[in-house]
Amino acid sequence: MSHIHDVAVVGLGFGGLGSTLEFARQGADVVAFENLVYPGGCASTFKRRGFKFESGATLFSGFGDGQLFRRWMDEYDMPVVFEPLEPIIEFRTPEFTFQVSRDRDEFIERWCAMPGAPTEGIREFYALQKRIADTLWELFDEPELLPPFKASSLLSHIRRSPKYLPLLPWIGQPLQAALNRFGLTEFEPLRAFLDAVCQITIQCSAAEAETPFALGAMDYFFRGTGHVKGGIGHLAWAISNTIEDLGGDVRYGDGVRALIYDDGSWLIRTRKGDTRARSVVSNLLPSTTQQLVSGIPMRDHGLQKRVEDGWGACMLYLAVPADICDRADAHHWQLIADSDKPFLSGNHVFVSISGTNEDRGPDGMRTVTVSTHVPMAPYVNGTPESQASYIDATQTTMKDTLNQYLPGWLERAELVMTGSPRTFERFTRRGNGYVGGVPRVAGLHHYLSLVPRPHAPDLYLVGDSVFPGQSTLATAIGGTRVATSVMRRMQIPDRRSSEINANSFAQKFNIT
Repeated sequence: MSHIHDVAVVGLGFGGLGSTLEFARQGADVVAFENLVYPGGCASTFKRRGFKFESGATLFSGFGDGQLFRRWMDEYDMPVVFEPLEPIIEFRTPEFTFQVSRDRDEFIERWCAMPGAPTEGIREFYALQKRIADTLWELFDEPELLPPFKASSLLSHIRRSPKYLPLLPWIGQPLQAALNRFGLTEFEPLRAFLDAVCQITIQCSAAEAETPFALGAMDYFFRGTGHVKGGIGHLAWAISNTIEDLGGDVRYGDGVRALIYDDGSWLIRTRKGDTRARSVVSNLLPSTTQQLVSGIPMRDHGLQKRVEDGWGACMLYLAVPADICDRADAHHWQLIADSDKPFLSGNHVFVSISGTNEDRGPDGMRTVTVSTHVPMAPYVNGTPESQASYIDATQTTMKDTLNQYLPGWLERAELVMTGSPRTFERFTRRGNGYVGGVPRVAGLHHYLSLVPRPHAPDLYLVGDSVFPGQSTLATAIGGTRVATSVMRRMQIPDRRSSEINANSFAQKFNIT
């Protein structure tokens, strides 16, 4: 085995896809391994019994003008169709229904029009939310402003420093403090909505959430968020194909069995053979990566504990007649069965239904993905029998919630499949089936892990447990920043820049 790649990427969720594409863009010799036969990981589109399902019920952001996915789609002519939605989500509880508009002003006015709404407090709260979100989303729209920094990036931050001042009073504070300040604690509809949004986006309630992270995440409704026609797998495949067009080596159905560090490089032992690389980027959980690594100790920088403070997911996958509802486009619901119970374990579900024109199955059929968060301690610490009982009870509650708001759907479904933490563990190799990233509970510790760090010599992690995490867009951006850090640390030349310079020289002197 004489050839040594610059870098090997393990796992092609969106963190792995983002890092592999960035390596390929910069001309690195990159090889990527994926255990499944399709890309996307927990944000993929899979096929079963003639139907195509989203792995998780969710929306996708990053498709606005100038945002990462839109830039990739335009630069590489990716055959991806993004559909903005209106409303983006319909939020339902026994007490009220709220349609979430992608127009910020209309969204705020809908809250102010609700009975008993403290309109002044709502407007002040969302004014603060916009100021902080505008500042944070600039970093997503210009990922070069995220670590690792170039000198030009640091200068940009210095120039932007006045924009960061509104953040300072809220660092380390729970979102509850902002609700208290603006007199919104007793306005139950908004409180329920924020609890649900925080649970979905940053994995904890509004009472616990780190305020800047929560206020930034709340803006995703207005930031190029909507539906990918045919499923998010279309985007994942488009990125994968672009990687190969740029010279990257992508290997599906070739799961990594061991990462062995010796003689200053990594031996990657896979199902189909051995490969060597100078550096490894793992799109697996810290504990799963640790199980693969031998020959050297691995540091997880406390990430695994934070993952274990997070969640698993239970799923329902339905194939239903196209006429089951009167809207032909794709749409999404957040459903709360009982507002007085925790927004977990089937009491709170997110429902995504495909459009009628997406080729998700036989003519006249649509697919539905339903998901809920589940606390993992009872599952991880249980016996196989108690685990099965725990998951069965959760899925029964999910079905009850679905019947409460969408009566008849389960009865009319041609196909009903269930998913559990065990399902995610089996298919995505996520240890114990943890999903969703690190809960952003209020505290300063979040700001200590902004810079990509090696977890062993030339071994890095990407994905939703690594900053910025939490969504397809965030994990993809994190992947690009880790790739940039690896290129600089290992002094891998940016062959893309060399090629550009060579082409410019040739054009200048009319060399063909």
